[in-house]
Amino acid sequence: MTPSDGPEASVPPAFPEREPSPRFWAGRRVLVTGGGGFLGSHLVERLRALGADPFVPRRAEYDLTRQADVERLYAESTPGLVMHLAAEVGGIGANRESPGRFFYANAIMGTMMIEEARRAGVEKFVQVGTVCAYPKYTRVPFREEELWAGYPEETNAPYGIAKKALLVQLQAYRQQYGMNGIYVLPTNLYGPRDNFDPRTSHVIPALIRRMDEARRGGLAELPVWGTGNASREFLYVEDAARALVLAAEHYDGAEPVNVGIGNEIRIAELAGLIAQLVGYEGRIGFDPSQPDGQPRRSLDTRRARERFGFTARVGMREGLRRTVDWYLSSLSG
Repeated sequence: MTPSDGPEASVPPAFPEREPSPRFWAGRRVLVTGGGGFLGSHLVERLRALGADPFVPRRAEYDLTRQADVERLYAESTPGLVMHLAAEVGGIGANRESPGRFFYANAIMGTMMIEEARRAGVEKFVQVGTVCAYPKYTRVPFREEELWAGYPEETNAPYGIAKKALLVQLQAYRQQYGMNGIYVLPTNLYGPRDNFDPRTSHVIPALIRRMDEARRGGLAELPVWGTGNASREFLYVEDAARALVLAAEHYDGAEPVNVGIGNEIRIAELAGLIAQLVGYEGRIGFDPSQPDGQPRRSLDTRRARERFGFTARVGMREGLRRTVDWYLSSLSG
């Protein structure tokens, strides 16, 4: 389950890797919700580099849980294409503390964004889903066909189900209204500009921050939640942004599509690798009284290769090195 230093195996010749086309994107008006966030900021940079005209709503101006604000957003942005990334997200702790909020906010934002896109006659709607939507005990690697084979892992089920309901909405709207809405399922993301807030961060930024603080504080041991035996698949954020651009340009299907690197790493191994990169030399102690979350996560990424030519390029070690370097430089800046 240990990832290689590079990304997954090269693309089979039958499904060559694609590049986004500046001709397609030049001058295209794209509404990107969550465009000021972690993944969204990288996506917006890529869209601008391709010549697109992204509109990025700010939370202070548009509350996407209010219908009047969503209607005003579409009226003022007049998009031809919508990429809905806005979400209320967090790690295991945040999901345990705010399950109701995570369900409501994600469900209502997505529902109203899709409905208003239909009313506005938007050419295409791209919904970003979540790997948390998969059943707790899914056969590895996760195939898109397994999405409905069971209930999600309990700590993040409200969030995962809310996001999965948007897939149903898009498929229903396609059937009844002919709306072109696609659903992309990225695995866990990481990279520069990630959320390093200890209350809401996911595992990689949380470990980077805590290990750096432990190193500077001279701590002999650092406790980590869980047994360390759970595995996760991680995708570098710039790869994820490229995948969304490719999907928006080339994919028009009704079925969800996994986006990942195609291999997994145990949390214990991940913690050891981050310790090396940060320079923390103390002992890493695991706390089995705290939840592991889903036992394993690794995606079958063949559909993304076949349908829109996406293959991850940044391997785990290189991506972590870039992330650690960015975090340390942000502290000194």
